[in-house]
Amino acid sequence: MNALLKEIRQNPLLWLLVFVPVVFAAAKLRPEAHTLLFVLSVLAIVPLAGLLSHATESVAAKTGDAVGGLLNATLGNLTELVIALTALRAGQYMLVKASIAGAIVTNSLFMLGASFFLGGMRYHVQEFNRIGARMQAGLLFLATVALLVPSAVAKVDATAAPAFMGKLSVGLSVLLIVAYALGMLFSLKTHRELFASVEHGEHGEAPWPIGLALATLAGVTVLVALVSEVFVESVQQAAEAFGMTPAFVGFIIVALVGGAAEMASAFSGARKNRLDLSVGIALGSATQIALFVAPVLVLVSYGMGPTPMDLQFWPGAVLMIFIATMTASLVTNSGRSTWFVGVSVLMVYLIFAMTLYLLPPRSQ
Repeated sequence: MNALLKEIRQNPLLWLLVFVPVVFAAAKLRPEAHTLLFVLSVLAIVPLAGLLSHATESVAAKTGDAVGGLLNATLGNLTELVIALTALRAGQYMLVKASIAGAIVTNSLFMLGASFFLGGMRYHVQEFNRIGARMQAGLLFLATVALLVPSAVAKVDATAAPAFMGKLSVGLSVLLIVAYALGMLFSLKTHRELFASVEHGEHGEAPWPIGLALATLAGVTVLVALVSEVFVESVQQAAEAFGMTPAFVGFIIVALVGGAAEMASAFSGARKNRLDLSVGIALGSATQIALFVAPVLVLVSYGMGPTPMDLQFWPGAVLMIFIATMTASLVTNSGRSTWFVGVSVLMVYLIFAMTLYLLPPRSQ
């Protein structure tokens, strides 16, 4: 506990933790002040992301960057899952699908590109385990195929019955979850030696004790989930006040805020020349969203949502996911990175963001 208090005292960013109780009080006293709640929830998530970053690095120092990246992606994606479940209960399926697609694209482009850029600004050339990156990119491509099929069927056959689309979505969801489970078995058990980190990073300060790190991970994850609920309830009205379109909110804003914790860890790892951790978080999170979170939401919608949700995304979202997957595969194929590679990846993301800001996709 002393290590945690010392970290909070020495890091000015963590002083923003004062906004965590403030956002809960504001949500209780002024639930109609959506713009205020939106700003407060963002300010509360930022320091929580910093704590999650430090705790994850401490766990990664004990378990290795591959497991540490997977752990951070799993805990970080709980935020996206809470956001999506909140929207699911409200029947806002377009927001759910936009946040899913946005999380995949944001993690595989923005998080990966920014990690390459920030690490490349400090180190001339960085290296990482390309086998792990290629496997994650391959799983992401598999998920892209599964998302493409329902949209393609609906485009070719406009008379496709909703019952058929529902059955197809459930079947695809089960297949994706099985593929994800087998992928974890392959990388963490049967062939884990192939995914060892490239050992050349600087670890900086001594890591926290493993007990403190795990307790911090659990506690901060719960707080992030609670703050995310306030964020979801206020984001739509706040977006209108700021002049943002619903598509931009779901695809960009929700994805960025939901992935703040993972981004903090990925960026910190890149600056310390631990690019395996950064790549593992970025691609691992995108893969987990596509192969686990999205299918789970489809299955859960049969019990929670007003009507069952399917995997039919609008064509623009599927195209962006496909391009993001191909871009991630291309830039991680060599196992080496520089700052300009990061710039190139970020430019692809900015093209998508600008397009959505000016021309949102039509609702289905």
